[in-house]
Amino acid sequence: MYLVESKGGAIACMLLALFFLGTWPAIMTLLERRGRLPQHTYLDYTLTNLLAAIVIALTFGEIGKGSPEQPNFIAQLSQDNWPSVLFAMAGGVVLSLGNLSTQYAWAFVGLSVTEVITASITVVIGTTLNYFLDDKINRAEILFPGVGCFLIAVCLGSAVHSSNAADNKAKLIELREAGYPSASKEATTNKELKDLENANGTTEKAKAGTADFLVELENRRAIKVFGKSTFVGLAITFFAGVCFSLFSPAFNLATNDQWHTLKEGVPKLVVYTAFFYFSVSCFVLALILNITFLYRPVLDLPRSSFKAYLNDWNGRGWAFLAGLLCGFGNGLQFMGGQAAGYAAADAVQALPLVSTFWGILLFGEYRRSSRRTYILLGSMLFMFIVAVAVLMASSGHRK
Repeated sequence: MYLVESKGGAIACMLLALFFLGTWPAIMTLLERRGRLPQHTYLDYTLTNLLAAIVIALTFGEIGKGSPEQPNFIAQLSQDNWPSVLFAMAGGVVLSLGNLSTQYAWAFVGLSVTEVITASITVVIGTTLNYFLDDKINRAEILFPGVGCFLIAVCLGSAVHSSNAADNKAKLIELREAGYPSASKEATTNKELKDLENANGTTEKAKAGTADFLVELENRRAIKVFGKSTFVGLAITFFAGVCFSLFSPAFNLATNDQWHTLKEGVPKLVVYTAFFYFSVSCFVLALILNITFLYRPVLDLPRSSFKAYLNDWNGRGWAFLAGLLCGFGNGLQFMGGQAAGYAAADAVQALPLVSTFWGILLFGEYRRSSRRTYILLGSMLFMFIVAVAVLMASSGHRK
């Protein structure tokens, strides 16, 4: 069994995890914006997410010989370690709920802001819990200023969202004044959307950041957001953040048994075994909920069926890639956390830095925005860089 034992190796795991966990949401958002139903996308995603955990367990978890204190993955499956297994599975349940919720929040609140809010809640609650669960192996004088930097970045992110929303509203008002009054009401019918989409009398693709682009996106995407309260998206986002804040402490308890729930002589769960059970529960819950949502959709989505899902190959490869990135990203985060402390591993919650990059590059977020929005955006990204650096500098070494 391979274990990360150096601080440098732990930081390398966290950096890779940061990239992977910041990229898969962009892929999922891309598919929703292209019109693919989120139920179909998430079912594909969850298959490869579980596959990543199995691959990690059967490779890293089986390298070399195990020991009585740290058995290999397969050997540990038959041991009496169910209290720790249940903690791992509980972590998978809350992560599955969080990931499923954010898939809908991205449409209402936007990729960057959704990730910022969920990351902030995760850092404030999850990192604090992990600090005490890890017996304070992280340097508090560095760790908590890092948490503070994250909160500053969150405030800046909220300001970015408000400023950008005001910019978009101004664009739609300008389009209304050009002779399309329904733009001011955020058109809700297909006819209104088509009229707005062709506002300039042309079928050319709208440029990112324009009012035509905003309406064209609404006409194409799977989750319709015009005319709906932003409170719905924010409520979903905050619920997801609370879920995310609990999965890492649950995994921490599963692998380190701080509450001494295992019988004497039973070894603690190794990170690979815990990650396997974690991913299995994540998979089962996602399967149940998304098959239910096929027939009983939420947020006014069209009804689908399992047969329709099986026949929907539009974007399936991208959904599979998103699942692999998320699975390997979570695995790397836990591998780094086992060595350097899960509080420091929560530095990957700076993933909005990556997601914002993809949001700007792929989706044209903040294009043609005001100078105020650009200043706030630059400040937010800078603070995220400071936050991840400070949290990583706080990493200790588990004895």
